[in-house]
Parts: sequence; structure tokens; C-alpha cells
Amino acid sequence: MSALNAERWQRLWLRAIKQAPPAGGYERLLAMYAEPHRHYHNREHIADCLKEFDLVRRLAAEPDAVEFAIWFHDAVYDTRAGDNEERSAQLAQDWLKEAGASEAFANSVRQLVLATKAHDATLHPDAPLLVDVDLSILGQVPERFWDYERAIRSEYEWVDEKMFKSKRAEILERFLARPRIYITELCFERFEAQARVNLRASIERLRG
Repeated sequence: MSALNAERWQRLWLRAIKQAPPAGGYERLLAMYAEPHRHYHNREHIADCLKEFDLVRRLAAEPDAVEFAIWFHDAVYDTRAGDNEERSAQLAQDWLKEAGASEAFANSVRQLVLATKAHDATLHPDAPLLVDVDLSILGQVPERFWDYERAIRSEYEWVDEKMFKSKRAEILERFLARPRIYITELCFERFEAQARVNLRASIERLRG
């Protein structure tokens, strides 16, 4: 069973907010993730993030805030825009506050969503965990990694091939230049070595 399901969504709201989720909210959110231009940042990505989070949930100080951030972090996704995370964060905050969540909790979710923009682990105590979960795809087996790379190219099909290769290589090189890609020890142990193999291979292909 996929980690992305209505029962889990409802349990999260009841547990964290003590109220049922907004009427039609689950369907609306899933419709956003089903937009035709999404080839990676879609329902499967959210399900994969939830599945990875379940393995490290015990490490979170605010696990429900992290889970909400996973559900919402790519809700708005337009490859031609530069404010997707800001708009996704605002959507999450608005829904939570309207449902009666505390200002502090809604703000935690907002900051966590914003952390995924530049993979900034300083924005919230749980941001390192969320960022590692979001980047877990980089350290998957090569078959899954290459599926991811192809999906990203499809999302940017409007970008000239030469320009895409150059910009994509720059992004991956920045990850590779980090002292460590994964911040939490558990994710570092699981993904770091394979992520570096995958990134080097992709950069070589893009630069070649």
C-alpha cells in the first residue's frame, strides 16, 4: 500500500490539529501533484518521501510538522517560476491556521517547506532530516537515479538541451562539492556513497 493515502492524511490532521482535514483538501492536493507537467515532483515523490520518513521518524523533534511539510513541499510546482516553495509554504500555513493549528506549529511547517528550496538545514531543528529525506533519491540504486534524471529533464523540456546540461551539471556539482550531502548520520550511512557515485556519473554524462 502506498504511503500516500487518505487514511494517513486524515490521521495526521486528527493527531496534530485535533480536527478532521479540510473538506476536499486531500483531493485538491493530489490533483496538484497530478498536473501533467510533473514527471518527478508528483504523487510518487511524496509517497517515496513519506516512506523514507517513516524509517527516520523517531529522529524528529516535531514529526507531525515534518510530515505536513512532506505533503506540502512541492504542492506548487512550476519550472518557470522561482517562488514554488514560498507559495507551497504559504498554502500549508493557510490551511493549518484555518483548521485551528497554533501559530507556532503552522510556522514550523512553513519553515520546513522553505528549507527544501535551497536545502537549507538551518531553518528549523528538523530541517536536516527533511532535507535528507527529500534528497534521498540521489543515493538510490542507479536504475532509480537515472529514472529521476530523465524525469527532471522532462520537467524542463522547454529548456534548450545545451543550456539544460550546463545548468543541471552545475546543480549536481554543488551537491558533490559538499563535505557531506546528507546531514543526519542514518541517511549519511544509507545514501552518501551511492549518491556520490550517481552524481559523478551524471555530471560526466552532462559534461561529456
